[in-house]
Amino acid sequence: MNNEYIKVGMADYKIGTGDDVLVTLGLGSCVGIVLYDKFKRIGGMAHIMLPSSKEIKNNANKAKFADTALEEMLYEIVKMGAIKGRIIAKIAGGAQMFSIAAKGTTLNIGQRNVDAVKEKLGELRIPIIAEDTLGNYGRTIEFSCSNGDLKIRSVGKGTKII
Repeated sequence: MNNEYIKVGMADYKIGTGDDVLVTLGLGSCVGIVLYDKFKRIGGMAHIMLPSSKEIKNNANKAKFADTALEEMLYEIVKMGAIKGRIIAKIAGGAQMFSIAAKGTTLNIGQRNVDAVKEKLGELRIPIIAEDTLGNYGRTIEFSCSNGDLKIRSVGKGTKII
């Protein structure tokens, strides 16, 4: 098997096909989102950092935000041949890495990221079939475009596949 590993950086997204494996490292409060058409074996992975492009002046990098990255990535995978009605999503990350002595969720960027991703996927009518979110630990994720497995590795938590 000749798997091509494609690294997805922070505030980035990439598309893979066939035997490609999409990888993003060090999800803390960030969220990794996978969109996948299993029949075409086309997948996209985004590593978003913030929930909304509307709250930040410097919002030129659309891959940085949940509200803009998902639309861009969906457009790209459909352009490559994925059928929108067959696309599913898997998400991971959104941890609260540091204890904050404040009430409410304003400073809990992980929770806000997860909420924004779910809201946007709902708007796009893309079902989330699996998730590993929140908590207080980091994650590294690998997505296999050949079989749709999302492998999640966490220090002290082991490895799981969703």
